[in-house]
Amino acid sequence: MSISSLFHQHPSPARADGDATPASATDGSYWLTRFVLLRLLGFIYLIAFLVAANQLVPLVGHNGLSPADLYLARGLQQVGSPWAGVAALPTLFWFGISDSGLLTVSWIGLGLSALLLVGFGNVFTMLALWALYMSIVNVGQIWYGYGWEMQLLETGFLAVFLCPVFDPRPFPSTRPPLVVFWLYRWLIFRIMVGAGLIKLRGDPCWRDLTCLFYHYETQPIPNPLSPWIHFRPQWIHKLGALWNHIIELVVPWFVFGGPYRARHIAGLLLVSFQLFLIASGNLSFLNWLTIVPCLACFDDSFWESVLPRRLVARARAAASVSRHSRAQEITMSILGLVVALLSIEPVLNLISPGQVMNTSFNRLNLVNTYGAFGSVGRERDEIIFEGTSSATPDDSAVWQEYEFKAKPGDPRRRPALVAPYHLRLDWQIWFAAMASPGEYPWTIHFVWKLLHNDPGTLSLLAKNPFPGTPPRYIRATLYRYHFTPLDVHDGTWWRRERIRTWLPAVSAEEPALRSFIEEQGWLRDSAQTPAQ
Repeated sequence: MSISSLFHQHPSPARADGDATPASATDGSYWLTRFVLLRLLGFIYLIAFLVAANQLVPLVGHNGLSPADLYLARGLQQVGSPWAGVAALPTLFWFGISDSGLLTVSWIGLGLSALLLVGFGNVFTMLALWALYMSIVNVGQIWYGYGWEMQLLETGFLAVFLCPVFDPRPFPSTRPPLVVFWLYRWLIFRIMVGAGLIKLRGDPCWRDLTCLFYHYETQPIPNPLSPWIHFRPQWIHKLGALWNHIIELVVPWFVFGGPYRARHIAGLLLVSFQLFLIASGNLSFLNWLTIVPCLACFDDSFWESVLPRRLVARARAAASVSRHSRAQEITMSILGLVVALLSIEPVLNLISPGQVMNTSFNRLNLVNTYGAFGSVGRERDEIIFEGTSSATPDDSAVWQEYEFKAKPGDPRRRPALVAPYHLRLDWQIWFAAMASPGEYPWTIHFVWKLLHNDPGTLSLLAKNPFPGTPPRYIRATLYRYHFTPLDVHDGTWWRRERIRTWLPAVSAEEPALRSFIEEQGWLRDSAQTPAQ
């Protein structure tokens, strides 16, 4: 392969009879790959912006659990001006933030995602999606502190260079630049190897192959298939852990070179691994997103055998009229150089004994380091929030539980199926159960909101047991959950036992509670007065 060919896509050869339409897609053609990759990315962006449209205001709005306007105001005191803020933490919201602004950005992003999903996208569309989502992530605070947020930003940034500047058609005449597919292979290599190394360096159960004895039960949000997988024989789980190491540490090396069919096999193994993870739990859109760079392993010789003939014909037609672009070649050269330079720190982190995971080394999240489940919990603890209208908040009171949309609560409720949608409150409660209220101060604000029947906060829950008058007291108890054995048919999905009090009963009249809320700047609505 010549250096020149690395930076632009050659059209497939014409037939010998002089017909300009190529007879078949060749091994080095990526017209169909680009089409499939961008459609999947559009779907993921759509889900991400839909989550934002539904949850951003109650989480980080003016009266949200972690108000973003307070966050930016405090940041502005440190940096001095909105432009300095953009340089330190890129987001459009430095120039004004409101609930309507948060919703506007979310819905614009959702609309552009839908256009990309149905086949229409160019450089401006992709840049807008990337900038809008980065603006959300950078004001999302703890609610957007997941590795897949920066992974979506890196994936979305590379996709900008797959598209023509103006032409939004699904099969534009602009050639798919091969360098971008190589950069996607570099991305999936870092994702998988980073995840594999953090496991070997982290929890000993990955080295003795016992982590999967616990993972399916203790993962953030199990799904309906998780109990069945959990109760498979231990030898199957050991094989699964071994296979995990092979997929994450061996297979990624084959995405770069060798016969194209070796890349295809590597791609199929990587995609099938992600599909199993999708089937085994609710890991948000992480695994769907990880499939995107895997698609760079496949050229058009793979896709023309599985996609409808009309799509193959449209790709061939576009290839037949495509022309070489010197500007594209220069742009791809610059992109490759930038990614190479920005990869230095992630690579040093990857080979370091002190490897950290899910970290960005640049403010734009262009080249990052990834990893997942470096440690696996052995027990599943859940915080159960309860309210009562009784005058005395002791065990004689009638306590009613708040039910979340997906996290375990009522032992009789079947595990939910929500992915690729992401329930951010449910995930954060999973983390909070491993800590104390003081380490997660937003949980105190959450209790304050429940004591006032705050509509935004309640919209994040499945059920409000106090639809009329707010409860007089709220408490939080820590329970330990285990799957009900498959041979037990008593209508339950979970067994649970009480561990301890996580947060003692408090009321809205509690001076210490109100003082804490005021100190944090969260007492912002005159309606949030002590319940009578």
